[in-house]
Amino acid sequence: MIRSQAAEIGGMWAGVARTEPGMVSGWHDHGDHESAISMVSGTCGWSSGPAGRKGSMPGPADLVYVGRGAVHRGGNPSDDPADIVVVRTGGGASVLNMDGPAPA
Repeated sequence: MIRSQAAEIGGMWAGVARTEPGMVSGWHDHGDHESAISMVSGTCGWSSGPAGRKGSMPGPADLVYVGRGAVHRGGNPSDDPADIVVVRTGGGASVLNMDGPAPA
C-alpha cells in the first residue's frame, strides 16, 4: 500500500492510499486509533471479526469505519488500483501486526 500524508495535527492523520491489484495486507489492528475511510476508486476486500469470517467489498463512494483495536486485513482483488482517503485519530503506534483474529 502506498500512503501519502495530507496533514498530521495532534492525534489526527489524514491522507490518501493506493492499493495495487492483487495486494493483501497481513492481519493487523490500529491500536488506539480509529479510521474513517472513503473509497475513491477501485474495490478493496476487508476481512475482520471472529476467525476473520466477517467480510466486505466496498467500492467507489462507499464509506468504511475501522474502530479501535479491530483486527482486520485488507486487499485489492481486482485488476485495477484502489484509491482511498483516510482520516485516522488516536495515539500510539498506528499499525500493530499480528498472526490473525481471535477464533470463532
